[in-house]
Amino acid sequence: MPCFIPVWIRHLALAFWGAVPLLAEATNNPGTHWAFQPLSQAEPPQPKAVGWARTVPDLWILDALERAGIEPSPEADRIAWLRRVHFDLTGLPPTPEEALAFQRDPRPDATERVVESLLQSPAYGERWGQQWLDVVRYADTHGFEVNTERPNAWPYRDYVIRAFNADTPYPDFIRQQLAGDQHGRDAATGFLVTASVLLPGQIGADDISKRLARQDALDEIVVNTAQSFLGLSIGCARCHDHKFDPISSRDYFGMQAFFAGVEYGDRELTDLETQTRREDIRRWKERKAAVVATLSRLEPLARPGTPTGNSPSGSTAARVALKARMNSDRFAAVTTRRIRFTVLETNSLEPCIDELEVWDLESRNVALASLGTQVRSSGDTTVENRHELRFIHDGQYGNSHSWMSHEKGRGWVVLEFPEPRRIDRVSWARDREGVFSDRLATAYRIEVGTDSGDWITVADASDRKPFEGRNPTADEWELPAAALAELDPRSRQQTQTLLDERLRLERAIAGAVASQHAFAGIFRKPDRIHLLRRGDPEQPGPEVSPAVPEVLGTVRLPADAPEPQRRHALANWLTQPNAPLIARVMVNRIWQGHFGTGLVDTPSDFGRTGSRPSHSGLLDWLAREFIANGGSAKHLHRLIVLSSTYRQSSGHRKEAAALDADARLLWRYPARRLDSEPIRDAMLTVSGELNRQRGGRGFDLFDQRGGLSGFKPVESFSAEGLRRMIYAHKVRREPEAVFGAFDCPDAGQSTSRRRESTTPIQALNLWNSRFTLERSSALARRVRREAGSLPQNQVQRAFLLTLSRHATTAEEQEALEALRGQDLEVLCRALLNSNEFLFIP
Repeated sequence: MPCFIPVWIRHLALAFWGAVPLLAEATNNPGTHWAFQPLSQAEPPQPKAVGWARTVPDLWILDALERAGIEPSPEADRIAWLRRVHFDLTGLPPTPEEALAFQRDPRPDATERVVESLLQSPAYGERWGQQWLDVVRYADTHGFEVNTERPNAWPYRDYVIRAFNADTPYPDFIRQQLAGDQHGRDAATGFLVTASVLLPGQIGADDISKRLARQDALDEIVVNTAQSFLGLSIGCARCHDHKFDPISSRDYFGMQAFFAGVEYGDRELTDLETQTRREDIRRWKERKAAVVATLSRLEPLARPGTPTGNSPSGSTAARVALKARMNSDRFAAVTTRRIRFTVLETNSLEPCIDELEVWDLESRNVALASLGTQVRSSGDTTVENRHELRFIHDGQYGNSHSWMSHEKGRGWVVLEFPEPRRIDRVSWARDREGVFSDRLATAYRIEVGTDSGDWITVADASDRKPFEGRNPTADEWELPAAALAELDPRSRQQTQTLLDERLRLERAIAGAVASQHAFAGIFRKPDRIHLLRRGDPEQPGPEVSPAVPEVLGTVRLPADAPEPQRRHALANWLTQPNAPLIARVMVNRIWQGHFGTGLVDTPSDFGRTGSRPSHSGLLDWLAREFIANGGSAKHLHRLIVLSSTYRQSSGHRKEAAALDADARLLWRYPARRLDSEPIRDAMLTVSGELNRQRGGRGFDLFDQRGGLSGFKPVESFSAEGLRRMIYAHKVRREPEAVFGAFDCPDAGQSTSRRRESTTPIQALNLWNSRFTLERSSALARRVRREAGSLPQNQVQRAFLLTLSRHATTAEEQEALEALRGQDLEVLCRALLNSNEFLFIP
């Protein structure tokens, strides 16, 4: 673990440790540790009951069982295996149709067909990508006390998912994450900067604080690289030679020198995918311009009320109901350098505006700060990283990027363009994500400035009314029904179709523009790296050049090596053919993903303080197989999930448990609870609500996307919030309100293996949360829709949807008895809380 303690405490500790000889020094041959040895070339054993084996790993497992005097368990039933492999490979349950089809499939390769289908599913990368993100502590905030948002972190998350889905060879996966800017994979270098970091404004102004912060930032990169790929706790050598492993302080700073030119920050993407996206943006903008041109001939002026003052147009405009998610005011085109939005009244408290957009005749938002537009206001209520004046035109949507006035019910904002703009529309919202509808402007005025300094009103909404008690659905955005009513039926239909298309294009353009940058590191001229006495930046020793730990290799670069060459050299060393440690670490992570525990149960510590492998021969055979097949994770998945070992029943056997209580010899399949993300995803799947939208900016779990404290959980989700949990905006060190209790990592540090606790809060959360209640209601609606009104059919459908099987006669009778006094929602709620739903069988 890295030493996140003040320097003076380190010095005090070292005063006592100084007389303690290092274990590495006390060991005659430090390189003889098993993990550093070449891979064994031993052939698989030939156990007596060799006919039980389906794949080579079975031979190693069976041999160990026979030597321990333990029989393997019987094969699990087909549905248990099906649910097991579905959850393992995709994190989602099988559909009822998939379960029934597999039960009835007589073909000898039925299981192989299922596995291939799952490995080709996009859901595979979402499940296995999550396990890698746990290891590298991915989050969408910067961490520490300030914990500000990291808005462009998600391209790295999406890269990881795509890499697993493409079965990217593991050597390429390593190279891309260390030097993806040199391999056409810009977003992949987000790996280097996944950890917590203090931004420049959050560090003390003195040079000492800056040097210490820089060391902490570099340390995070070294630690992440070592534990993810090498499975070693090299960070312990920052302040002193490692106490247990043969890693010296010079080794540590030699590794640090590889990253001496890496800074935490956003970088513009230049890879092929981004270039293609830019071409998409160009095409979408051209199409949008054509749509807007057509609308200008069809759409009436959709101002919210009768014009006042010296309005450019004297026509009477349509009156349109206000919406918290989106409002659009169109007026006759006018040229101006300034526009003022004045709130006259709200439905409650101080007015809050999510994003104020001003559109020119080519349908470009000219209000964006990135275009040089300046903003001022009547006064602000500032909540850091949530409500700030700069957020009103930063191009990001949601309550956590909004402006709030300092005066109840009133306030104004002025946008000043760097040059005159010809505009004809203003869009604004209270909260485009639809979570909040308070603080909504119910009366307002839009004015443009003249060269003489006067203001001319172009839209007056002093009597518009908001939607009562609800937010509009997405298809209600920017559809001024009253304005459309003025058109003949044919023009009305054409206009509405064009308005829908314009909205789709604007969303597509906004999403594509937002993905032009990634928090993937900034590369510059490397710092000079010195061996720091006791890890103290104020006690520099001799200069150190980039070099790998001596016990592992001999790669060394000159001290003046250019920045790209450093990361390139390290990546090449890590991916050299037959690298035993690299392969052992990764195949162990894959094995752990299927059985809950790796062959080495300390997956990020293959050093002396870590565990020895339970099946050393199998670990090395898997590593050799992994290398021989180009580092294909999917090849290992096939070997494992089609094995007899994996197909065993999870039933408990007293005589076997007496010899191997933890089932480390795998005499049965070790049943385990689903992780937090698959629980949430499975509930959405069976209720029929799962939004399969993939990639892009994450949905909100809290009312703010970053900040010091006070994160209020979102309790009710719709649309974006019904996506898979891997696509949630992850706030570092802030557990999710319901599923955080199920041992979901908070990204404060690397999680190489999730704990599996059992606590009362888990049961309370899963039974009483609003999320569960809403999923239960949705599941009940689905059951009624698919099974009809007959209670027996409803019970059977509910069991089939949630547990992939029909209810037994006893279960059906018990459920029918419950339905006589309870609603169907209660039965659905009970099934979603059952062990059979929550555990991998």
